Amino acid sequence: MPQRWFQSIKLLLIPTLFLLALSGCGSPSVGDTYPLESVSTKGQQTSRVYRAANKTVPVVARELADQREPDEISKEDNQHMFLIYPDEVYHVQQDTAKPSDTLIEVDSKEYVRNNYDSSFLQGYILASVLDDLFDGHRKSYTGGYRGYSSRDVYKPSGTYHAPTAEEKKAAPPITTGGKGSIIKRGSTSKNSDGSVGSDGNIFKKQVEPSKGSSGKIIRSSGSSSSGSGNYVTPKRSSIFSSPKSNSPPRTKTGGFGRITKRR
Repeated sequence: MPQRWFQSIKLLLIPTLFLLALSGCGSPSVGDTYPLESVSTKGQQTSRVYRAANKTVPVVARELADQREPDEISKEDNQHMFLIYPDEVYHVQQDTAKPSDTLIEVDSKEYVRNNYDSSFLQGYILASVLDDLFDGHRKSYTGGYRGYSSRDVYKPSGTYHAPTAEEKKAAPPITTGGKGSIIKRGSTSKNSDGSVGSDGNIFKKQVEPSKGSSGKIIRSSGSSSSGSGNYVTPKRSSIFSSPKSNSPPRTKTGGFGRITKRR
């Protein structure tokens, strides 16, 4: 009886542990995809800025929303878009210094309350969301900040700086494209440069021409001696070859009419 209870407990624990393991696997963070560029920290007010090179604001906003579904997302805009999460706000904005790039500013809600111009946010975020973000007291917050891309004009209360080694630990290293070579296994022909794909096909191995004398096919002695280089199949005997004689089969008389073939 105790053994049966033990088996029942194990059957209940296995799915429970599986669900707990799944809950620990969270969505990838912004730092898993984009390099960290700048950081501002002042108490509970934190702001991290990432760069998405050669991507537009709507494209980056959709990528972020696919990685982690926001509570609210602003309408599509080529300069500013906002993604609202329970603990932070993503401000996706075009880099005014380099318009081909997009900056992703990840701000804590405390940072938004103490720095952002609420009238600026009204153009992108619903009033009900703003009231919840500012605890219904937007007039008491008098910040004039409008995002990292315009920090020199609309200055935040804190200052941004390049991320330190400790701050970069949250973001994985970004690999850069370099130049390399692929060495093909086996020898190459003299008229080849030895690189894969030099003949226009990266999957085709170049064949080195054979060296020395070439072979020839010797015809059988019974074939005609005229001509040169033509292959003639030699004659051979086989149990399947046709009979030597084409005469009709021999019959027996006085029997039962059976026809036997001459051997």
